[in-house]
Amino acid sequence: MVNKDGKPVYCKLHMKSDQGIKNLATDKAHQLSADDPDYAIRDLYNAIGAQRYPSWTMHIQVMSFEEAEKYRWNPFDLTKVWPQSEFPLIPVGKLVLDRNPSNYFAEIEQLAFAPSNMIPGKLFVLIYYVSLK
Repeated sequence: MVNKDGKPVYCKLHMKSDQGIKNLATDKAHQLSADDPDYAIRDLYNAIGAQRYPSWTMHIQVMSFEEAEKYRWNPFDLTKVWPQSEFPLIPVGKLVLDRNPSNYFAEIEQLAFAPSNMIPGKLFVLIYYVSLK
């Protein structure tokens, strides 16, 4: 990314759930996956329909090129985390799912992460993430 002074910087993106993190017990998850594989989709659909909109706050951590060159480890090592004490989280936006699709095929299945449907600049992040898997 480029900062307000026109200097390029490295950024780590973080999407933090505003709902908190809640997990199912292992035995309950196994039961649901066998008996009701659409449980999570229906839960999301019903929450949006009931106006309990799930949301995530997007934060970034910013590191200058100079900091990256002198940092004590490779800042691109995916097994390491940039310390928030040195690179604080900066809130930059929010993702809110506030409506259900009216035409599932047209709005969900056709999207399919085609480059023509992606926001400019986000394709790089997606390709980078997928290439690491």
